[in-house]
Amino acid sequence: MWKTKNNTLYKKFIFKDFDNAFEFMKQVAVIAKKINHHPRWANEWNIVEFWLSTHEKGDMVSEKDIDLAKLIDEIYIDNSIHENPNNSLPGLKIYTDGGSRGNPGPSASGYVIFDDKDNIIFKKGVYLGITTNNKAEYTALKLALEKALEYSPKTINIFMDSLLIINQMKGIYKIKNEDLLIIYKEIREILKKVENKTFTHVPRALNKIADAEVNAALDKALA
Repeated sequence: MWKTKNNTLYKKFIFKDFDNAFEFMKQVAVIAKKINHHPRWANEWNIVEFWLSTHEKGDMVSEKDIDLAKLIDEIYIDNSIHENPNNSLPGLKIYTDGGSRGNPGPSASGYVIFDDKDNIIFKKGVYLGITTNNKAEYTALKLALEKALEYSPKTINIFMDSLLIINQMKGIYKIKNEDLLIIYKEIREILKKVENKTFTHVPRALNKIADAEVNAALDKALA
């Protein structure tokens, strides 16, 4: 996650070795040249650090820096270069969302997976066709967990803005809908493979990235 530090946007990326760090820097250099906005950065073996600011704005953070930060994150995600050579991460954070335009109506699921240093390591939106909002929410959770298992985590912390589904996953509320019950049971089977797991409700404002994946998938399918 990018942080504000001394009037800059700051982030540290950690890779499994120098070769991966250097490949990442080469790709960032290409995009920086293309948009004509160059970062201040430093590299020490497998670590790459960025401090983004705009000189013509008085060395303050501008929209150019925010846009470049997003592009840098995309390069990191697209290359799936992480610090663990076995692609195994001890702890993950998952943010999921689902949406239906009509309920039932055209629907999509979206999810984002963060490592324990708040770096985005994977995100995706999936169009589902005509279904309900709750089914889209459950499907997002299932898809996110299936992807998360690829990193062999010991801990998964799950964040959703659907209080209903959070309470159902915690066993506070019962599930009466048969279609949802099927997905719920599938999710429970997946969770058996994870040593520690938590469910936390978050407001929609803190779930913007997963929500953006939902809307991007819907917009693309309905264009």
